[in-house]
Amino acid sequence: MKSLRSIIFCLLPIVFFHLVYGTDNKIGYWDVQRKGANYFNQIPSEDWFVAAKEAGIQFARLAPDKWKCEKRDFLIGDADCFTEISDRDLEILNGVLDQAYRNDIKIVITFLSLPGSRWKQNNQNVDDLRIWEQKKYRDQAIFFWRDLANRLKNHPAIVGYNILNEPHPERLNDISDYRQIDFLAWNTSIKESLADLNLFYQDIVHAIREVDFSTPIVVDTGLYATPWAITYLTPIEANNIVYSFHMYEPYAYTTRKINNGCFTYPGNIPHQLEEQSTNPTLINWERETLKQFLSPVVDWQKKYDIPASRILVGEFGCDRTSKGVEKYLSDLIDTFNFYNWHWAFYSFREDCWDSMDYELGSGKLPWEYWEVIEQKTSLDQFRKANALFDIIKNDLGRS
Repeated sequence: MKSLRSIIFCLLPIVFFHLVYGTDNKIGYWDVQRKGANYFNQIPSEDWFVAAKEAGIQFARLAPDKWKCEKRDFLIGDADCFTEISDRDLEILNGVLDQAYRNDIKIVITFLSLPGSRWKQNNQNVDDLRIWEQKKYRDQAIFFWRDLANRLKNHPAIVGYNILNEPHPERLNDISDYRQIDFLAWNTSIKESLADLNLFYQDIVHAIREVDFSTPIVVDTGLYATPWAITYLTPIEANNIVYSFHMYEPYAYTTRKINNGCFTYPGNIPHQLEEQSTNPTLINWERETLKQFLSPVVDWQKKYDIPASRILVGEFGCDRTSKGVEKYLSDLIDTFNFYNWHWAFYSFREDCWDSMDYELGSGKLPWEYWEVIEQKTSLDQFRKANALFDIIKNDLGRS
């Protein structure tokens, strides 16, 4: 009898946990490698989720910042002064999440804007850095995320809250690249200030965990989520955290307006700071160079004993017309798979930007494509099986 009472006493915390938080252990979703895609523009239709499922996409990083909204900023209302979540916007978001759930696509809800940090494209192309300087915006961001998590925590499609896409407090000092300064010294100088990304994450995570104990929380590395910046990220003392970075290096190659047919992969490509120089330093970029560039992530994992199941390549991609793009994407995906990291390519079926819509192939588009864009009708006639998208789709199929 005493033994039975002991067993019951031991089980009580487990029963209490499931009564309060439900039986769906969402972090378990990330215990095996997951492969997904990004979608950042207009509200996705049910057809988008159907197509994503058919392509083998398991999850989507979904950013609603461009969605038509009740006020200026979706859900937030006004990033200049957040007071409450828009119920109308939330209803729209829940409808999209329901579509995702019906099609077995999980969602990492991702925000490009927060109070005091309006996304540059929604802010007349000006960086909004107020959240890293003014406490009232930090407090508003905390309030926003606590409320949003409380409202979304029971939705079965949600498997992650990505707190802020590509944070960059370093821009307060006009820093755009790790080669510009001694980053260790800079991070030490801003420690415990509002510009301290680690402190920012601690505050937001704590607020979310007050209302939602189990939904995984995704945190990006600093300076636009660059891989090497993970070195300065401190693991968060909370359950169910996934650490994320983005990979678009070498930037002079992956970006159409800079590359413009000048560089080929594998091959000699300048560093992004020197791309406009008349005599830039060239680096031979190939598979091993990519692995070397990503080595800080591997080193950080070893230092803090972080398993691969808690690392997410939240974005990666390349202009589809770049010479050697098939080899570039293949080498990246092989590298991510070698380390068993989760990954999400950018992007699947963008509705207003062709550069990284890989179903369009690697060639130039006919003028009829742009007519269809203006008419806002289906682009399906231009999306055909091709060697470029097959690289991604075939790997999705091996999940």
